[in-house]
Parts: sequence; C-alpha cells; structure tokens
Amino acid sequence: MNNERQEWICYDADCARCVRWAGRLRGLCERHGFTLILLQSPDARARLRMPENQLLAEMRVITREGIIFGGGDALIYLSSVICRPLFALTFIPGVKPLLRSVYRFLARHRSCAAGNCPTQRVASFRVGNPADGLPLLVFPPTAAVIGKEFPAWIYMWLLALALFYSCKWLCLRMAMARGVHAGLGRKIGFLFGWVGMDAEDFLTEATVPEKPRTTAWLAASLKTFSGAILIWMGARAALTIDPLLAGWTGMVGIILLLHFGLFRLLALAWHAAGVAATPLMQAPLLSRSLGEFWGRRWNTAFHELTARFLFNPLRRAMGIRAAILLAFLASGLLHDLVISVPAGGGYGLPTLYFLLQGAGVLFERTKIARRLGLGRGIRGWLFMLLITAGPAFWLFHPPFVHYVILPMLHAIGAI
Repeated sequence: MNNERQEWICYDADCARCVRWAGRLRGLCERHGFTLILLQSPDARARLRMPENQLLAEMRVITREGIIFGGGDALIYLSSVICRPLFALTFIPGVKPLLRSVYRFLARHRSCAAGNCPTQRVASFRVGNPADGLPLLVFPPTAAVIGKEFPAWIYMWLLALALFYSCKWLCLRMAMARGVHAGLGRKIGFLFGWVGMDAEDFLTEATVPEKPRTTAWLAASLKTFSGAILIWMGARAALTIDPLLAGWTGMVGIILLLHFGLFRLLALAWHAAGVAATPLMQAPLLSRSLGEFWGRRWNTAFHELTARFLFNPLRRAMGIRAAILLAFLASGLLHDLVISVPAGGGYGLPTLYFLLQGAGVLFERTKIARRLGLGRGIRGWLFMLLITAGPAFWLFHPPFVHYVILPMLHAIGAI
C-alpha cells in the first residue's frame, strides 16, 4: 500500500466482531475516503510502530496527515467525516470522556464478547448476535443525514423513528436469543403495533394480563380527548398571547394525547387480546421520589432500554453511582440528538437537564436527603416535581419550540 495520502482504518483480524463490522461498514467507509486494513498487516505495523500488546489494544485511524487516532478518539474522528450531526454532540461536556471509557471497556472484553472464549459461547449467544445491533448503527446516522433535506419537525420524527425501530429490533432479537418463542403475528405486533420495549413480556404467550376495566378505557379516552383539545384549541388561543406559550401548550397536548391517551388505549387493546403490553406511563405524578419517577413511572419503554443496555452493564463494571450518572448522560445525548439537532440550536441543554436528574437521584440516596425526608411523602413529591418540571426549559428549549414544534403545529392545522 504505497499511497501515503490515504486515510486508513485499522482493525484487529483476531476479533470476530471487529471483522464482521468491518465487512458490513466497508462500503460506507470507502465512500468517505477510508481504506480498511488489518492491524496485523505489514503496512499498519510500519505506520504505527507499536509493541504488539499496544498495537492490538484498540482500532486506529491514520489520517492523510499521518495523525493517529485510537479507540474512542478514532470514532470521534470518523463521525467528523461521516456524520457531522453526531460529531457535533461530542462537544457537549463529558461526552468524549464517556465515549473513551465505554470503548476501553468494550475493547477489553471484546474477545469473549465476540464468541472467541469457548467457556462463554453460550452466555454470549444469550445476549444476542452482534449483527442484531446493525440497524442501530445504520438507521439513526442515515436519518441524521437525509433528514436535513426536510423541515425540522419531520427531521425530528425521522431521527426518533430511526432510533425507535432500531431499538425495537434489538429488543426482539435479544428476547429470541434468550429462548422466548412466539408466532410471526405476535412478533409483527411487537414491532409495528406496540410502542413499548418489553419484548419478553409481550412475546410470552403464557403471560396473560387481566381484562381491562371500563373505567380504564374511559380514563384513557378522556386523556386522548383532552390532549386533542389542547393541541387544536389551546395552542391557537395561546398563540395570541405568546408563541412560546403556544408551543408549550401544543407539546403538553401532544404528550397527553399520545403517551397518556392513545398509547394507553393501545395497551388496553392488547390486554383485551390477552397480550401483556406494559403501559408506557405508570401514573408518574404519583411518584414520591425522583428515583421512582424515572425508574418506575415515566416512559417505561425508555427505562427498559437504558436499564438493560446501559445501567446494568455499567453498574457491574463501574459501580452504581457512576452507572446512574452515565445512564442519564446517555439519555441526555439521545435527547440532544432528537431535539437539538433538528432545531439547529440549544445544543447541550437536554444533556444538562438529564445530568441534573442523575445528580438529583444520587442526592436522594445521601444521608442528608434522608434526614430531610426526601424520597418519600409530600417532601419527596415536591422534590421530584421541582427537579423534573423546574428546568424543563432546558429539555424543550426555545430553539426546539420555535423551529420544530410551532412549524409542526402549523402543519397539522393546530395554529
């Protein structure tokens, strides 16, 4: 390989997972000017000039200028060339150290994770095939690129749906890898007829929920109707006062209509059909602590994802405190991707919001908080409300309201 002006991605030939991903992503990388080579190749050894134990420790990227990036820094550099919106998120404080730490952890365990360790092959299979995560690596970056050609509110939905269905597929495949069996109809129902991530409960035919009561149907219908009123009447009235107020009125209406209304009705319909679909919202306003709010009651689908793929692995590797903060940091980054990137502003505010939530959950676990009576009763409820609702403008910041929500409300005839 004589072209010194090439950009190289060097990966480990002895890592089965690395080889599989290199094969699948080769075309994408080559279209952006990268050539994939093995770390064990003479060309890579000559350019890197490292001892064997350092050479194979992590992937490397060699730029045209001869600069070498390794591990998490290599991924950051690749995102700067292949997907600029994702690269922009790396400037949020704490993102780069997190990415480097996660990469180092995965790199240290990649051999057994790839199935090369004979004593752990069965356990590796039980957590799913690495290829099952391919949609998560392909769909969101693709949506981030093509979505820029659409209005900002459509861009937001493209990103959200790309993440949603990538995670749905991953949850389905992992449930199957754990030995859960279900018919084709129920699998299709989980993928396209349900908004939760509770694959194992949904697919297990032996789990039969109680038939829903009439009062449950009425309550969900009332919330659906109330949300529609806020969207198509409340937002228009609020617009005469202030555009920001109109946007927030519409957002509250959308959350009420979808999360508490239509999605609850959908869960009840599945229950009536004998399928255990865990409702998305579990009366979050009844939470008596911040931990209860995020851990049990608010958006169980998102909690299922973060608990399974982030919190539990990080807790085993780094301890519970670090796992809590890193899980909330990751949640913030995902919300930044879906909220700030389409809005073209407010970068980092959703991440700061979720970091505050993580700090609040940790504070609830301290002796001072227990002496103050937080985590229970009316004081715990007030603390939960203060921390979640008080800084909500960080999460749904003004650029998002002005450039995403208001145009969407206009497009659906609400204002």
